[in-house]
Amino acid sequence: MIQQTQIIREPIAYEKIPTRIFQSASDASKAVAEEIAELIKQRQKEGKNAILGLATGSSPKTVYAELIRMHKEEGLSFKNVISFNLDEYYPMQPDAIQSYWRFMREQLFNHVDIPEGNYHIPDGTVSPQMLAQHCEEYEKMIEDAGGLDFQLLGIGGNGHIGFNEPGSHENSRTRLMMLDHSTRAAAKADFGGELTKVPKKAITMGVSKILSAKRVVLLAWGERKAPKIADAVEGVVSEHNPASYLQQHPNALFVVDEAAASELIRMKSPWQVEDVEWSAQMTKKAVTSLSLTLQKPVLKLTNKDYNDNGLSDLLALHGRAYDINIEVFNQLQHTITGWPGGKPNADDTHRPERALPARKTCLIFSPHPDDDIISMGGTFQRLVDQGHDVHVAYQTSGNIAVADEEAHRFLEFVIDYNEKFGVESEKTLTNYKKAIDYLENKKDSELDSPEVRNVKGLIRRGEAKATCRHVGIPPENVHFLDMPFYETGQVQKKPLGKKDVEIVADLIEGIKPHQIYAAGDLADPHGTHKVCLDAVFAALKKLKPQNFMKDCWVWLYRGAWAEWDIHEIQMAVPMSPDQVLEKRMGIFKHQSQKDGVVFQGTDSREFWQRAEERNSGTAQLYNLLGLAEYEAMEAFVRYYF
Repeated sequence: MIQQTQIIREPIAYEKIPTRIFQSASDASKAVAEEIAELIKQRQKEGKNAILGLATGSSPKTVYAELIRMHKEEGLSFKNVISFNLDEYYPMQPDAIQSYWRFMREQLFNHVDIPEGNYHIPDGTVSPQMLAQHCEEYEKMIEDAGGLDFQLLGIGGNGHIGFNEPGSHENSRTRLMMLDHSTRAAAKADFGGELTKVPKKAITMGVSKILSAKRVVLLAWGERKAPKIADAVEGVVSEHNPASYLQQHPNALFVVDEAAASELIRMKSPWQVEDVEWSAQMTKKAVTSLSLTLQKPVLKLTNKDYNDNGLSDLLALHGRAYDINIEVFNQLQHTITGWPGGKPNADDTHRPERALPARKTCLIFSPHPDDDIISMGGTFQRLVDQGHDVHVAYQTSGNIAVADEEAHRFLEFVIDYNEKFGVESEKTLTNYKKAIDYLENKKDSELDSPEVRNVKGLIRRGEAKATCRHVGIPPENVHFLDMPFYETGQVQKKPLGKKDVEIVADLIEGIKPHQIYAAGDLADPHGTHKVCLDAVFAALKKLKPQNFMKDCWVWLYRGAWAEWDIHEIQMAVPMSPDQVLEKRMGIFKHQSQKDGVVFQGTDSREFWQRAEERNSGTAQLYNLLGLAEYEAMEAFVRYYF
């Protein structure tokens, strides 16, 4: 069983599926890998095979990485392992980039000593006439092996397990499944950003076969999974959320990180299920939650409101609602500032930023070439307008987020321009022609060539420069880091490396900023933000002993997918209607990210629409809590290192 040494919350009795919450996906993955390893070793002692059900997707990758480490460093053998994967796209060639055959080889099988005939994955090449027989034979192979000892699962954004989409019956067997639009939209990035290339069908192990496993462990990382996790754990069993069927399993466990657990009652409203320490932050969380739930401004909350909603302990501690209300209202009011770099010649006792130095050096880290303007464009512009020395560091090239057609159009322009004016060298022109030829003959199973990646990177770089011109940043203050971890040409990236951290640390040391802004948006569906943030944190740790770091404050922003919870916000920068439009125009500079975005996910809106809705939503929350009404707000949380 999974050890609990790193678990930050014990299971709550009323939750219908045992759930373990870890501080990070890394800690959680190690714990799950340890359980799998113990099962393998126990079966070895018994002279038996360990029958594993395995999953694909981003969630289990860290589990597989830890199992590989245990094999290489601790001698864990997989010779007695027989595995059965949950699913495979249909149709799908096994050597295609998107194939789960290829995924499993690259993520696990090629790195351990499992015999080649011991792992099984549904065949995406089987003829339609043979599909039903293939599915029956797949289930029979599992039964003949003795049944699944352990089934590893992820969860889709719509609650699917395997490819058992909403509507799947609990008695469903291995079969061909029509994929939900949201599932295909989420997978679009793996298919060059084109929804038409994403298969409409998949072969999937049925819910009944999953539930027949002796042990089931479901993994979930990140805020995007939080609503479905809460519904599966706390809601009713429903075909609308297939993960909820696991409530009926006698030995199921959900293993989640804090972000994926954020919608559980014990995380959202812990005072409803256990005694809490009423710190200022917890008090702010409880009062803002009460205010928004009752739709009453903070200053209008009464003693009865507190008593009727499980907050009598807080009331007993402070004596009366009036005192609590005033304290929380003041906390909220003190987060609002139109001077994100600090207001000169002003009392900064209750301001989120220092008044001095009046002119600060500010460094904005942008994971992709558009996160700066999407996530904090209003604040970005305000810092420049208020006379601060603002630098922007684009951490990655963002090249995989450019559609092939966009690159093709760019290449055609360059070639046509050269033929008319003859400005390019023969070598450069040859590379451009090589790139366009590659695009015209590119197969779905092929990665972009280096020449194509370079062109796509240039497109993103040009758009970032255009945004900086729009805001008023001089060219010498624009830094393109091209961190090596990103440059794989595919969604799957390398682990964060020493060179990545050095690049970030060298820039910070060279600029010596008073303010650093970094992306704390861990809802990014492909993890680039997390790696970029880890690089910033590692660099800060490395540089902390230096004197200039004593004057450096770090602010974290969030992006297009989520916003900080209202009780977490420590600086809120208001925006007028005109400033909202200015930000929109800055986002428009990134034309390759409009009208068919590669990494759009399940949200069909463009990034400027998402950003405006998020910013206006933050302003509305402040207004509902009883504070001034603004058009929009950008929010930040301070990071203490």
